[in-house]
Amino acid sequence: MKKEQYSIVVENVYKTFNVFLDKSNTIKESLLSLFKRNQKEKRVVLDGVSLKIKKGECVALIGVNGSGKSTLLKLMTKIIYPNKGKVTTNGKLTSLLELGAGFHPDFSGRENIYFNASIFGLTKKEIDKRLDDIIEFSELGEHIDNPVRTYSSGMYMRLAFSVAINVDAEILLVDEILSVGDQHFQEKCLNKMKELRDEGKTMVFVTHSMYQVQELCDRAVWLHNGKIKEDGKPSDVVPKYLETTR
Repeated sequence: MKKEQYSIVVENVYKTFNVFLDKSNTIKESLLSLFKRNQKEKRVVLDGVSLKIKKGECVALIGVNGSGKSTLLKLMTKIIYPNKGKVTTNGKLTSLLELGAGFHPDFSGRENIYFNASIFGLTKKEIDKRLDDIIEFSELGEHIDNPVRTYSSGMYMRLAFSVAINVDAEILLVDEILSVGDQHFQEKCLNKMKELRDEGKTMVFVTHSMYQVQELCDRAVWLHNGKIKEDGKPSDVVPKYLETTR
């Protein structure tokens, strides 16, 4: 298969982070830390991960906390870069990685739609055309003109998701934010993601909801200690994963 038929190609990726060990909570610990200042530990988060995601494929990254799922997603967005290896994306990309990222707390939801959508590359004219659809999907009503610092986490998610799905991206990356908010809006988001999947969009998302994985995805990639443990159909991978979490 030609490389351009893939939306995302991850090639032998390694990612490490330095964790400093001299953090202290008491005066005594602070004094003792003078003797071990700047001691750090290198932690391997991703250890030789390779992955190819076809155009139009919907893939879930699953695994316990600390297994490397969110780090892999951030590498795909180019927010961070690997120590070794390569990540290639083909197509316009939008991401929902951190709630309210790109939002200014002192501006209204309406104003933040313009800020956030411009980050994804839309012009003011393009945002004007989509504005009513974004507001309608968010169901924020009169709250759209309130400062976003007054929003609950669920309202943040509504606004962020509504912007992200209206930028006409070819690749959508989502990190766990579908777990925020009420059941009605979670189902609405899931249905919208099914619609985008059926339109041929490529989607990768991190979730702890095995229901969402089986309902939405063509494929599940199980990460364990920074390596891919299983990669295949959700009906094959999810039961194996659940066996280890009981």
